[in-house]
Amino acid sequence: MSWILAAAALALAGVAVLGLMGARVLLATRELGRQVERTRRRLEAVRGAPDRRRETDPGPQG
Repeated sequence: MSWILAAAALALAGVAVLGLMGARVLLATRELGRQVERTRRRLEAVRGAPDRRRETDPGPQG
């Protein structure tokens, strides 16, 4: 009977580890979403700014 209790304890420990790893993944996903949003805002700001190269470089004439 003691082996049944040991197996149940190991199963519970395994589920706890999986739960902790899942929580870490969720936190990392949230942080990644924040970084993507921050980068998107920065790119939109750069995209909206006047580009000085356009004034000096006419580009390919075709």
